[in-house]
Amino acid sequence: MNALQISIKDIKANRLSALLNLLLIAFGIAILTVLLLAGKQINDKLEKNAKDIDLVVGAKGSPLQLVLSSIYYIDFPTGNIPLKDAQQLAQNPLVKRAVPLALGDNYSGFRIVGTDTSFIHLYALTLQQGTFWSKDFEVSVGASVADKQHLLVGSKFYGAHGLTGNTDIHRTHAYVVTGILKPQGNVVDNLVLTNVASVWGMHEQAESPKKGPRPGEPEPFENGEKEITTLLIQYRSPMSVVLFPRMVNQSTNMQAASPAMESARLFSLIGVGVDTLQWFAVLIMAISGISVFISLYNSLKDRRYDLAIMRTMGASRFTLFSIIVLQGLLLTLIGSVIGLLAGHAALEIIGHYQQADQARLSGKLTDAAEGYLILTGLIIGLAAALIPAVQAYRTDIASTLSKG
Repeated sequence: MNALQISIKDIKANRLSALLNLLLIAFGIAILTVLLLAGKQINDKLEKNAKDIDLVVGAKGSPLQLVLSSIYYIDFPTGNIPLKDAQQLAQNPLVKRAVPLALGDNYSGFRIVGTDTSFIHLYALTLQQGTFWSKDFEVSVGASVADKQHLLVGSKFYGAHGLTGNTDIHRTHAYVVTGILKPQGNVVDNLVLTNVASVWGMHEQAESPKKGPRPGEPEPFENGEKEITTLLIQYRSPMSVVLFPRMVNQSTNMQAASPAMESARLFSLIGVGVDTLQWFAVLIMAISGISVFISLYNSLKDRRYDLAIMRTMGASRFTLFSIIVLQGLLLTLIGSVIGLLAGHAALEIIGHYQQADQARLSGKLTDAAEGYLILTGLIIGLAAALIPAVQAYRTDIASTLSKG
Protein backbone atom coordinates (compact mmCIF):
# COMPACT_ATOMS: atom_id res chain seq x y z
CA MET A 1 0.00 0.00 0.00
CA ASN A 2 1.57 3.30 -1.05
CA ALA A 3 1.47 6.72 0.68
CA LEU A 4 -1.46 7.99 -1.43
CA GLN A 5 -3.66 5.00 -0.57
CA ILE A 6 -2.85 5.35 3.11
CA SER A 7 -3.67 9.07 2.99
CA ILE A 8 -7.05 8.37 1.40
CA LYS A 9 -7.87 5.74 4.02
CA ASP A 10 -6.90 8.15 6.80
CA ILE A 11 -9.22 10.80 5.38
CA LYS A 12 -12.08 8.28 5.18
CA ALA A 13 -11.43 7.27 8.79
CA ASN A 14 -11.99 10.88 9.89
CA ARG A 15 -15.03 11.65 7.74
CA LEU A 16 -16.60 14.36 9.88
CA SER A 17 -13.40 16.32 10.29
CA ALA A 18 -12.61 15.96 6.59
CA LEU A 19 -16.13 17.07 5.64
CA LEU A 20 -15.83 20.23 7.75
CA ASN A 21 -12.50 21.06 6.11
CA LEU A 22 -13.91 20.43 2.63
CA LEU A 23 -16.91 22.69 3.29
CA LEU A 24 -14.76 25.56 4.56
CA ILE A 25 -12.37 25.35 1.62
CA ALA A 26 -15.17 24.94 -0.92
CA PHE A 27 -17.12 27.90 0.50
CA GLY A 28 -14.14 30.23 0.30
CA ILE A 29 -13.19 29.12 -3.22
CA ALA A 30 -16.84 29.41 -4.36
CA ILE A 31 -17.07 33.05 -3.23
CA LEU A 32 -13.78 33.91 -4.91
CA THR A 33 -14.92 32.13 -8.10
CA VAL A 34 -18.17 34.07 -8.25
CA LEU A 35 -16.36 37.37 -7.70
CA LEU A 36 -13.69 36.52 -10.26
CA LEU A 37 -16.08 35.43 -13.00
CA ALA A 38 -18.68 38.13 -12.33
CA GLY A 39 -16.04 40.87 -12.35
CA LYS A 40 -14.50 39.53 -15.56
CA GLN A 41 -17.84 39.20 -17.35
CA ILE A 42 -19.08 42.63 -16.27
CA ASN A 43 -15.81 44.25 -17.33
CA ASP A 44 -15.92 42.47 -20.71
CA LYS A 45 -19.52 43.53 -21.28
CA LEU A 46 -18.74 47.13 -20.40
CA GLU A 47 -15.81 47.17 -22.80
CA LYS A 48 -17.74 45.48 -25.63
CA ASN A 49 -20.78 47.72 -25.35
CA ALA A 50 -18.76 50.95 -25.13
CA LYS A 51 -16.25 49.98 -27.81
CA ASP A 52 -15.57 52.84 -30.27
CA ILE A 53 -17.92 55.20 -28.40
CA ASP A 54 -15.94 58.19 -27.16
CA LEU A 55 -18.73 60.33 -25.73
CA VAL A 56 -22.45 60.38 -25.00
CA VAL A 57 -24.36 63.64 -25.35
CA GLY A 58 -27.81 64.04 -23.81
CA ALA A 59 -29.97 66.08 -21.48
CA LYS A 60 -28.38 67.48 -18.36
CA GLY A 61 -28.53 65.29 -15.28
CA SER A 62 -26.44 62.44 -13.97
CA PRO A 63 -23.56 61.57 -16.34
CA LEU A 64 -23.54 58.01 -15.06
CA GLN A 65 -27.27 57.66 -15.70
CA LEU A 66 -26.77 59.05 -19.21
CA VAL A 67 -24.11 56.45 -20.00
CA LEU A 68 -26.04 53.57 -18.42
CA SER A 69 -29.21 54.40 -20.36
CA SER A 70 -27.60 55.09 -23.74
CA ILE A 71 -24.86 52.46 -23.95
CA TYR A 72 -25.87 49.69 -21.54
CA TYR A 73 -29.66 50.30 -21.61
CA ILE A 74 -30.05 49.55 -17.90
CA ASP A 75 -31.33 52.89 -16.62
CA PHE A 76 -33.81 55.60 -17.56
CA PRO A 77 -32.61 58.45 -19.81
CA THR A 78 -32.00 61.88 -18.32
CA GLY A 79 -34.47 63.40 -20.80
CA ASN A 80 -34.54 64.46 -24.45
CA ILE A 81 -32.56 67.00 -26.44
CA PRO A 82 -33.77 69.17 -29.37
CA LEU A 83 -33.10 67.60 -32.73
CA LYS A 84 -31.76 70.84 -34.21
CA ASP A 85 -29.15 71.10 -31.44
CA ALA A 86 -28.16 67.50 -31.97
CA GLN A 87 -27.80 68.15 -35.68
CA GLN A 88 -25.46 71.06 -35.04
CA LEU A 89 -23.26 68.90 -32.84
CA ALA A 90 -23.25 66.11 -35.42
CA GLN A 91 -21.90 68.55 -38.01
CA ASN A 92 -19.13 69.82 -35.74
CA PRO A 93 -15.69 69.35 -37.37
CA LEU A 94 -14.42 67.65 -34.19
CA VAL A 95 -16.95 64.83 -34.67
CA LYS A 96 -16.26 61.86 -36.92
CA ARG A 97 -19.59 60.10 -36.38
CA ALA A 98 -22.73 60.97 -34.43
CA VAL A 99 -25.32 58.24 -33.88
CA PRO A 100 -28.77 59.44 -32.78
CA LEU A 101 -30.83 57.41 -30.30
CA ALA A 102 -34.53 57.84 -29.61
CA LEU A 103 -35.68 55.83 -26.59
CA GLY A 104 -38.96 55.54 -24.77
CA ASP A 105 -40.65 52.27 -25.74
CA ASN A 106 -40.10 48.58 -25.15
CA TYR A 107 -41.29 45.21 -26.34
CA SER A 108 -41.64 42.67 -23.52
CA GLY A 109 -38.81 44.39 -21.65
CA PHE A 110 -36.53 44.68 -24.68
CA ARG A 111 -35.86 48.29 -25.57
CA ILE A 112 -36.96 49.71 -28.89
CA VAL A 113 -34.21 52.00 -30.16
CA GLY A 114 -34.84 54.58 -32.83
CA THR A 115 -31.62 55.30 -34.70
CA ASP A 116 -30.18 55.49 -38.21
CA THR A 117 -27.84 53.40 -40.33
CA SER A 118 -24.78 54.86 -38.61
CA PHE A 119 -25.68 52.57 -35.69
CA ILE A 120 -25.14 49.60 -38.02
CA HIS A 121 -21.63 50.79 -38.85
CA LEU A 122 -20.81 51.71 -35.24
CA TYR A 123 -21.38 48.14 -34.02
CA ALA A 124 -20.50 46.45 -37.36
CA LEU A 125 -23.86 44.66 -37.36
CA THR A 126 -24.54 41.75 -39.68
CA LEU A 127 -27.75 39.91 -40.43
CA GLN A 128 -28.67 36.32 -39.79
CA GLN A 129 -31.92 36.58 -41.75
CA GLY A 130 -33.77 39.22 -43.76
CA THR A 131 -32.74 42.84 -44.25
CA PHE A 132 -32.20 45.97 -42.18
CA TRP A 133 -35.15 48.28 -41.64
CA SER A 134 -35.83 50.66 -44.55
CA LYS A 135 -39.30 52.08 -43.80
CA ASP A 136 -41.11 53.41 -40.78
CA PHE A 137 -42.27 50.73 -38.33
CA GLU A 138 -39.88 48.17 -39.76
CA VAL A 139 -37.44 46.69 -37.26
CA SER A 140 -34.31 44.58 -37.09
CA VAL A 141 -34.17 42.60 -33.86
CA GLY A 142 -31.23 41.27 -31.86
CA ALA A 143 -30.56 37.54 -31.69
CA SER A 144 -31.72 37.20 -28.06
CA VAL A 145 -34.93 39.11 -28.76
CA ALA A 146 -35.77 36.87 -31.70
CA ASP A 147 -34.97 33.73 -29.73
CA LYS A 148 -36.86 34.58 -26.54
CA GLN A 149 -39.88 36.13 -28.25
CA HIS A 150 -39.97 33.55 -31.09
CA LEU A 151 -39.83 36.23 -33.77
CA LEU A 152 -39.29 35.49 -37.45
CA VAL A 153 -38.87 37.69 -40.48
CA GLY A 154 -42.38 39.00 -41.16
CA SER A 155 -43.54 38.75 -37.54
CA LYS A 156 -45.55 41.67 -36.18
CA PHE A 157 -45.76 43.03 -32.64
CA TYR A 158 -46.83 46.13 -30.72
CA GLY A 159 -44.51 48.23 -28.63
CA ALA A 160 -45.37 49.55 -25.18
CA HIS A 161 -44.67 52.97 -23.74
CA GLY A 162 -41.90 53.09 -21.15
CA LEU A 163 -38.67 51.19 -20.86
CA THR A 164 -40.23 48.27 -18.99
CA GLY A 165 -43.72 46.79 -18.68
CA ASN A 166 -46.59 46.26 -21.11
CA THR A 167 -49.36 48.33 -19.54
CA ASP A 168 -49.50 51.12 -22.16
CA ILE A 169 -49.35 49.37 -25.53
CA HIS A 170 -49.24 51.40 -28.76
CA ARG A 171 -51.85 49.64 -30.90
CA THR A 172 -51.97 52.35 -33.55
CA HIS A 173 -49.08 50.80 -35.44
CA ALA A 174 -47.52 47.35 -35.42
CA TYR A 175 -43.82 46.87 -35.92
CA VAL A 176 -42.81 44.45 -38.67
CA VAL A 177 -39.65 42.37 -38.36
CA THR A 178 -37.58 42.67 -41.54
CA GLY A 179 -34.32 41.27 -40.21
CA ILE A 180 -32.76 39.24 -37.40
CA LEU A 181 -29.20 40.12 -36.42
CA LYS A 182 -26.42 37.65 -35.93
CA PRO A 183 -25.39 37.22 -32.29
CA GLN A 184 -23.07 40.13 -31.48
CA GLY A 185 -22.05 39.21 -27.95
CA ASN A 186 -23.01 42.68 -26.70
CA VAL A 187 -26.06 44.74 -25.76
CA VAL A 188 -27.34 44.80 -29.35
CA ASP A 189 -28.50 41.19 -28.95
CA ASN A 190 -31.22 42.54 -26.63
CA LEU A 191 -32.38 45.51 -28.72
CA VAL A 192 -35.12 46.19 -31.26
CA LEU A 193 -33.76 48.62 -33.86
CA THR A 194 -35.84 50.91 -36.05
CA ASN A 195 -35.57 54.44 -37.44
CA VAL A 196 -36.09 57.57 -35.38
CA ALA A 197 -39.21 58.50 -37.34
CA SER A 198 -40.92 55.30 -36.15
CA VAL A 199 -40.47 56.32 -32.51
CA TRP A 200 -41.82 59.80 -33.31
CA GLY A 201 -44.69 58.39 -35.34
CA MET A 202 -45.65 55.90 -32.66
CA HIS A 203 -46.14 58.72 -30.17
CA GLU A 204 -47.65 61.15 -32.67
CA GLN A 205 -49.99 58.45 -34.04
CA ALA A 206 -48.86 59.08 -37.60
CA GLU A 207 -51.25 57.56 -40.10
CA SER A 208 -49.13 56.57 -43.08
CA PRO A 209 -45.61 55.21 -43.00
CA LYS A 210 -43.15 56.74 -45.37
CA LYS A 211 -40.14 55.34 -47.10
CA GLY A 212 -36.78 55.95 -45.45
CA PRO A 213 -33.22 55.77 -46.74
CA ARG A 214 -31.76 52.63 -48.20
CA PRO A 215 -29.53 50.58 -45.89
CA GLY A 216 -25.99 51.91 -45.89
CA GLU A 217 -27.05 55.48 -46.59
CA PRO A 218 -27.09 58.10 -43.83
CA GLU A 219 -30.52 58.98 -42.51
CA PRO A 220 -30.93 62.79 -42.41
CA PHE A 221 -32.33 64.56 -39.36
CA GLU A 222 -35.73 66.10 -39.94
CA ASN A 223 -36.41 69.79 -39.40
CA GLY A 224 -38.90 70.95 -36.83
CA GLU A 225 -39.30 70.75 -33.09
CA LYS A 226 -38.37 67.11 -32.90
CA GLU A 227 -36.39 65.58 -30.08
CA ILE A 228 -34.09 62.62 -29.66
CA THR A 229 -32.69 61.08 -26.49
CA THR A 230 -28.92 61.06 -27.01
CA LEU A 231 -26.05 61.16 -29.47
CA LEU A 232 -23.24 58.60 -29.45
CA ILE A 233 -20.10 60.41 -30.54
CA GLN A 234 -16.89 59.23 -32.17
CA TYR A 235 -14.05 61.73 -32.19
CA ARG A 236 -12.28 62.80 -35.35
CA SER A 237 -8.91 63.44 -33.70
CA PRO A 238 -7.21 63.36 -30.27
CA MET A 239 -7.78 67.12 -30.03
CA SER A 240 -11.52 66.42 -29.77
CA VAL A 241 -11.00 64.74 -26.41
CA VAL A 242 -10.01 68.05 -24.87
CA LEU A 243 -12.20 70.50 -26.76
CA PHE A 244 -15.50 68.82 -27.56
CA PRO A 245 -16.80 67.77 -24.09
CA ARG A 246 -15.95 71.19 -22.64
CA MET A 247 -17.71 72.91 -25.52
CA VAL A 248 -20.86 70.82 -25.03
CA ASN A 249 -20.98 71.26 -21.25
CA GLN A 250 -20.25 74.99 -21.24
CA SER A 251 -21.88 76.27 -24.44
CA THR A 252 -25.06 74.22 -24.73
CA ASN A 253 -28.00 73.07 -22.61
CA MET A 254 -26.78 69.50 -23.01
CA GLN A 255 -24.19 67.45 -21.18
CA ALA A 256 -21.37 65.25 -22.42
CA ALA A 257 -20.40 62.09 -20.52
CA SER A 258 -17.38 59.87 -21.14
CA PRO A 259 -18.23 56.13 -21.07
CA ALA A 260 -14.70 55.27 -19.91
CA MET A 261 -14.78 57.69 -16.98
CA GLU A 262 -18.30 56.81 -15.88
CA SER A 263 -17.62 53.07 -16.12
CA ALA A 264 -14.55 53.54 -13.92
CA ARG A 265 -16.65 55.54 -11.46
CA LEU A 266 -19.29 52.81 -11.43
CA PHE A 267 -16.65 50.20 -10.58
CA SER A 268 -15.31 52.40 -7.81
CA LEU A 269 -18.82 52.64 -6.33
CA ILE A 270 -19.36 48.88 -6.26
CA GLY A 271 -15.71 48.11 -5.50
CA VAL A 272 -16.17 48.53 -1.74
CA GLY A 273 -18.71 45.71 -1.59
CA VAL A 274 -16.61 43.47 -3.82
CA ASP A 275 -13.49 44.08 -1.72
CA THR A 276 -15.43 43.25 1.43
CA LEU A 277 -16.59 39.93 -0.04
CA GLN A 278 -13.07 39.15 -1.20
CA TRP A 279 -11.63 39.70 2.27
CA PHE A 280 -14.47 37.61 3.70
CA ALA A 281 -13.54 34.76 1.34
CA VAL A 282 -9.85 35.12 2.21
CA LEU A 283 -10.75 34.92 5.91
CA ILE A 284 -12.71 31.73 5.29
CA MET A 285 -9.74 30.27 3.40
CA ALA A 286 -7.44 31.15 6.30
CA ILE A 287 -9.84 29.50 8.77
CA SER A 288 -9.99 26.42 6.55
CA GLY A 289 -6.18 26.25 6.55
CA ILE A 290 -6.12 26.40 10.35
CA SER A 291 -8.84 23.75 10.47
CA VAL A 292 -6.82 21.42 8.23
CA PHE A 293 -3.75 21.99 10.40
CA ILE A 294 -5.62 21.17 13.62
CA SER A 295 -7.18 18.11 12.04
CA LEU A 296 -3.85 16.74 10.83
CA TYR A 297 -2.09 17.62 14.09
CA ASN A 298 -4.69 15.83 16.22
CA SER A 299 -4.66 12.90 13.83
CA LEU A 300 -0.89 12.71 14.15
CA LYS A 301 -1.04 12.56 17.96
CA ASP A 302 -3.56 9.71 17.78
CA ARG A 303 -1.51 7.78 15.23
CA ARG A 304 2.05 8.14 16.53
CA TYR A 305 2.12 4.48 17.58
CA ASP A 306 0.86 3.36 14.16
CA LEU A 307 3.51 5.46 12.44
CA ALA A 308 6.21 3.94 14.61
CA ILE A 309 5.00 0.44 13.71
CA MET A 310 5.19 1.43 10.03
CA ARG A 311 8.80 2.51 10.56
CA THR A 312 9.67 -0.87 12.07
CA MET A 313 8.10 -2.57 9.05
CA GLY A 314 10.37 -0.69 6.66
CA ALA A 315 8.61 2.60 5.95
CA SER A 316 11.05 5.48 5.57
CA ARG A 317 10.84 8.87 7.27
CA PHE A 318 9.99 10.40 3.90
CA THR A 319 7.03 8.02 3.52
CA LEU A 320 5.55 9.24 6.80
CA PHE A 321 6.20 12.82 5.74
CA SER A 322 4.49 12.17 2.39
CA ILE A 323 1.39 10.63 3.99
CA ILE A 324 0.67 13.74 6.05
CA VAL A 325 1.43 16.16 3.19
CA LEU A 326 -0.77 14.20 0.78
CA GLN A 327 -3.66 14.34 3.23
CA GLY A 328 -3.45 18.14 3.37
CA LEU A 329 -3.12 18.42 -0.42
CA LEU A 330 -5.99 16.01 -1.09
CA LEU A 331 -8.35 17.83 1.27
CA THR A 332 -7.64 21.24 -0.25
CA LEU A 333 -7.62 19.95 -3.85
CA ILE A 334 -11.00 18.26 -3.49
CA GLY A 335 -12.40 21.25 -1.60
CA SER A 336 -11.10 23.66 -4.26
CA VAL A 337 -12.62 21.67 -7.11
CA ILE A 338 -15.96 21.47 -5.29
CA GLY A 339 -15.73 25.22 -4.65
CA LEU A 340 -15.08 25.99 -8.32
CA LEU A 341 -18.06 23.90 -9.42
CA ALA A 342 -20.25 25.48 -6.73
CA GLY A 343 -19.14 28.97 -7.80
CA HIS A 344 -20.04 28.29 -11.44
CA ALA A 345 -23.40 26.82 -10.41
CA ALA A 346 -24.17 29.80 -8.15
CA LEU A 347 -23.31 32.29 -10.91
CA GLU A 348 -25.51 30.42 -13.36
CA ILE A 349 -28.42 30.58 -10.90
CA ILE A 350 -27.80 34.30 -10.33
CA GLY A 351 -27.78 34.90 -14.08
CA HIS A 352 -30.97 32.88 -14.55
CA TYR A 353 -32.91 35.06 -12.12
CA GLN A 354 -31.44 38.37 -13.28
CA GLN A 355 -34.02 40.80 -14.59
CA ALA A 356 -31.61 42.75 -16.83
CA ASP A 357 -30.72 40.77 -19.98
CA GLN A 358 -28.14 43.41 -20.92
CA ALA A 359 -25.84 42.49 -18.03
CA ARG A 360 -26.73 38.83 -17.63
CA LEU A 361 -24.06 36.68 -15.98
CA SER A 362 -23.28 33.10 -16.86
CA GLY A 363 -21.67 30.27 -14.95
CA LYS A 364 -20.83 28.44 -18.18
CA LEU A 365 -17.88 30.71 -18.94
CA THR A 366 -14.45 30.00 -17.53
CA ASP A 367 -11.34 32.06 -16.89
CA ALA A 368 -7.69 31.10 -16.84
CA ALA A 369 -7.30 32.81 -13.47
CA GLU A 370 -9.35 30.00 -11.90
CA GLY A 371 -6.18 27.92 -12.02
CA TYR A 372 -4.69 30.30 -9.46
CA LEU A 373 -7.56 29.51 -7.10
CA ILE A 374 -6.69 25.79 -7.28
CA LEU A 375 -3.03 26.67 -6.73
CA THR A 376 -3.97 28.81 -3.72
CA GLY A 377 -5.90 25.90 -2.23
CA LEU A 378 -2.93 23.57 -2.69
CA ILE A 379 -0.57 26.07 -1.06
CA ILE A 380 -2.91 26.33 1.93
CA GLY A 381 -3.02 22.54 2.18
CA LEU A 382 0.76 22.27 1.98
CA ALA A 383 1.25 24.99 4.61
CA ALA A 384 -1.29 23.38 6.95
CA ALA A 385 0.31 19.94 6.62
CA LEU A 386 3.92 21.03 6.88
CA ILE A 387 4.32 21.10 10.70
CA PRO A 388 2.46 17.79 11.33
CA ALA A 389 4.45 16.22 8.45
CA VAL A 390 7.77 17.34 9.96
CA GLN A 391 6.75 15.90 13.31
CA ALA A 392 5.84 12.62 11.61
CA TYR A 393 9.25 12.68 9.92
CA ARG A 394 10.97 13.09 13.30
CA THR A 395 9.02 10.30 14.98
CA ASP A 396 11.30 8.43 17.41
CA ILE A 397 10.56 4.72 17.06
CA ALA A 398 11.99 3.53 20.37
CA SER A 399 10.37 6.13 22.64
CA THR A 400 7.02 5.90 20.89
CA LEU A 401 6.84 2.11 21.11
CA SER A 402 7.99 2.12 24.75
CA LYS A 403 5.11 4.44 25.66
CA GLY A 404 2.65 2.16 23.86
